Amino acid sequence: MLGLVENHSLTHSMAHSMSHSTPRTAAFFDLDKTVIAKSSTLTFSKSFYQGGLINRRAVLRTAYAQFVFLAGGADHDQMERMREYLSALCRGWNVQQVKEIVAETLHDLIDPIIYDEAASLIEEHHTAGRDVVIVSTSGAEVVEPIGELLGADRVVATRMVVGDDGCFTGEVEYYAYGPTKAEAIEELARSEGYDLARCYAYSDSATDVPMLKAVGHPHAVNPDRALRREALAREWPILDFHRPVRLKQRLPALSAPSRPALVMAAAVGAAAATAGLVWYASRRRAAVG
Repeated sequence: MLGLVENHSLTHSMAHSMSHSTPRTAAFFDLDKTVIAKSSTLTFSKSFYQGGLINRRAVLRTAYAQFVFLAGGADHDQMERMREYLSALCRGWNVQQVKEIVAETLHDLIDPIIYDEAASLIEEHHTAGRDVVIVSTSGAEVVEPIGELLGADRVVATRMVVGDDGCFTGEVEYYAYGPTKAEAIEELARSEGYDLARCYAYSDSATDVPMLKAVGHPHAVNPDRALRREALAREWPILDFHRPVRLKQRLPALSAPSRPALVMAAAVGAAAATAGLVWYASRRRAAVG
């Protein structure tokens, strides 16, 4: 089952499908280092520390992981170790508390690091009648509110299992990574009527090559070395995004969601997002700070 959330506040795609007989199209965006300048998963570490979810050592580790991520990203083996670590770290976290922390800090942390070039592309795709879909390995509770800010029509993101007590069990329900991303957009194409040969995709990581290969118009954005080699070999366009801008200044027509809307949009899996790229840390669950 997809880690899929639709933005029901936007109706242009429905109107487009009703008024045009041609196949629908979409633009699929990875999030970290493609739409925003940093790791969405690691950006919230200080907020989770202040909320008592992680300790000081984990904050220092995530700060270093942010540096490693910006310097070169994480390869497949590192991402797999990440998944194992995040499962141990998040076990027992209260979901509602995590939702509230994300909602309260989203604008201050994410709004200043959105790429101007990405915001322009999203505008252009919407103007052309295409749906915009964020497809990210980061946790849904982070990706969904960002998707709302961007005006995305749909979001596919990693989700964690929540127990009857309202806390994370430590199990991964849906992991939006690698080939799974390609499967997600292929399923969306079937359900939404997208013609993938006419669709677009954007990513910075070689782990997203399956997603890029699934569409007719793939683009490498700020690519890591492996993706750059792949893009050059396949003659895919290579884009350089480097101008972060506050979204509410860049896209004034897109009003920011209210806090209650953000809280509702902040879904399960926050610990998955926070621990996402701390692949090198101890498997031992971090103590409450």
